[in-house]
Amino acid sequence: MRWIGIALVAVMLTGLAGCSSKFKTYDGPEVTRVLIYKENRKMYLMHNEEVLKAYDVGLGFAPEGDKTVRGDGRTPEGDYRVDRRNPNSEFHLSIGIDYPNAEDRAYARSIGKDPGGDIFIHGRPWKYRKGGEDWTAGCVAVTNSEIEDVYSMIKVGTLVSIYR
Repeated sequence: MRWIGIALVAVMLTGLAGCSSKFKTYDGPEVTRVLIYKENRKMYLMHNEEVLKAYDVGLGFAPEGDKTVRGDGRTPEGDYRVDRRNPNSEFHLSIGIDYPNAEDRAYARSIGKDPGGDIFIHGRPWKYRKGGEDWTAGCVAVTNSEIEDVYSMIKVGTLVSIYR
């Protein structure tokens, strides 16, 4: 009888632990595109022409202009695709985009520079809590709570359009 009680408590604790997970589920309309407007610091998760969610975002520490080289602190502009998801990110959760594309690499090569890479949509961990509005190295940042929603909604292959 004692073992049944212990087993029941273990099952309940396991269930409660799942409630605090950073991995949410989403069963709404498919996110067909992500629109990011740098000037307005806004990101929209779209289902065709319908806005599903809107977020305020932080950008690279030098947000004016298109990203062209590693270390410039700019967020790229153009059309990209989600190419990976990182559940163990230093930035809570992160969703990678396929910057640099062929055009980005060609331009950087033409000026003898490295285009950089590792551009993500991600959260904001405690160690970066005091960064200003635009504090990333070129990524798009939302709150940790928001990235949990975004991470559950966006799949690999989703189009990400980033505008000035």
